[in-house]
Amino acid sequence: MKSFSIEEINQILNGEIIGNTNQKITAPEQLEVATNNQISFIGNKKYEKFWDNSNAAVAVVNQDISIEPGENRAFIKVKNADLAMSQVLEMFAPPMPTFLVDIHPTAVIDASATIGNGSKIGAGCYVGLRVNIGENVTIYPNVTILDDTVIGKNTIIWSGTVIRERSVIGDNCIFHPNCTIGADGFGFRPDPERGLVKIPQIGNVVIGNNVEIGANSCVDRGKFSSTILGDGCKIDNLVQIGHNSKLGKFCIMAGNSGLAGSVTLGNGVIIGGSASIKDHTSIGDGAIVGAGSGVTGDIEAGKVMLGYPAVEARDALKQWAILKRLVRDSNK
Repeated sequence: MKSFSIEEINQILNGEIIGNTNQKITAPEQLEVATNNQISFIGNKKYEKFWDNSNAAVAVVNQDISIEPGENRAFIKVKNADLAMSQVLEMFAPPMPTFLVDIHPTAVIDASATIGNGSKIGAGCYVGLRVNIGENVTIYPNVTILDDTVIGKNTIIWSGTVIRERSVIGDNCIFHPNCTIGADGFGFRPDPERGLVKIPQIGNVVIGNNVEIGANSCVDRGKFSSTILGDGCKIDNLVQIGHNSKLGKFCIMAGNSGLAGSVTLGNGVIIGGSASIKDHTSIGDGAIVGAGSGVTGDIEAGKVMLGYPAVEARDALKQWAILKRLVRDSNK
């Protein structure tokens, strides 16, 4: 079991220690359930009230903390407790699953594929024709990578993921279990004689560097040209990204949200959980779409949108307040 003194933890955080404890820290935990050999976090002043009843020996706190740690307890003051939390979690992280051999003998790798130095491929994987895998890529068991795909260095691909043909993946990406990259876009047209006719989807998917895609999420290939995810995008579980959509840098999409085809997101756009975006819609840099909202038209940069259909947040809040009053008045 890993354990650290408060001084050893602060060597990583480079904060200010307030108070003192000789307790060795063996794990991080949330305030309410932490024990006296664990470290916790107070990232917002509203959580200060939970400190007295917590058994945590140490808390990482923001610089505006207004309480004292108490006897044989300590705070580590930092500029941003949430960011410091990520550093502490890295210190206590358990090891990743082990590869006994770099390339498992049950993996099927076409002779035309190129595998970079230091890359690992688990049991039951398939790597197709002319696939190019960069250095230090980790591919866990039962992953499928089809023909002419390019994968950048240091990328991690978890079990069950399928990467369809001609996809282009950047460096330092993470694909969580069972996500699908490059499936056919949803394209059909009615025909009086044949019913719904499938429109061929002949494009591909291009994903930038440092992109993370959650479990069971889907990024569809373009009907023509590419579906594009810019550098640093973070996609939650169970997210749908439709064909020919284009995401700028550092976009966030929370779970169960979805983009229809040909949606354009600027840089730093945030899409809340279960929000849905109509096809051929453009959303400007830094805009935020609240959870459960339905976007039916373009959104200017920096706007915050709520509701179904989505309107500016201040207007949505006014509408909801009026509806509450109407319901209350009707019940009198």
